[in-house]
Amino acid sequence: MREAWRLSAGTFLAIPVRPPGRVDHTIAGFAMTLAPVTALPAALVWVGLGLGVRAGWLTALLAAALGVGTTVLLNRALHLDGLADLADGLGSGPDRDRALDVMKRGDIGPAGVTAVVLVLLVQAAALASLMDSGPGIALAAIALVASRLAPPIACRRGVPSARPGGLGATVAGSVRPMPLAIAVLGVGVAGTLALGLGGHLPYAAGLVAGVAILAAWSVTSHAVRRLGGVTGDVIGAAIEVSLAAALVAASVVAASLATR
Repeated sequence: MREAWRLSAGTFLAIPVRPPGRVDHTIAGFAMTLAPVTALPAALVWVGLGLGVRAGWLTALLAAALGVGTTVLLNRALHLDGLADLADGLGSGPDRDRALDVMKRGDIGPAGVTAVVLVLLVQAAALASLMDSGPGIALAAIALVASRLAPPIACRRGVPSARPGGLGATVAGSVRPMPLAIAVLGVGVAGTLALGLGGHLPYAAGLVAGVAILAAWSVTSHAVRRLGGVTGDVIGAAIEVSLAAALVAASVVAASLATR
């Protein structure tokens, strides 16, 4: 597990960690399963910003921009890079090899720019709507952690790699059903307890996490159909789309709680 944590933290966080001594299929699977834990530093920042909004120190829009920006910095913008590459690849036409070739390039095209701008806009707008209430802040943190279920979902057993090299080849198909189920259950239970202890409807956490899971599964499934498997870019794109979808769901849930 120590080797898996080093791989997970080194992959999903911009923090200095000692590289793992070895990387095999089992360690890669556990590393992907630990991805939700790597979201906790950013989640704590979001909670702090939300408390700043409630105290009147920040506007909700500024706090949302800072929150999204901090999250991007903490992952070195790698997830957004994956989103841009996947959008460009899928937008290049139906040919699989051409799409994979486009995704390997270092430049960004109009499809990639559009995808990044739209996803960041949705994330910031939805997060801003959550920053002025206790339940909203909690739901935002749950959405962020739940979005990191995308890596184990994208790397679950039965999902192949789209190409022989790269991160996708290392982690594709490495997550077994039981660790995946434990990760999903752990995020759901933690979110439910957080909301329940706050006196709010505990099922809201399950709804937000469910939307995050559905979004990650949809991106992965579409990539497998078009590309024949997953790559590191697909995993990054699944994370960003999952976060945007989960924050929208959290915003809707928070609005419904406010009307009760």
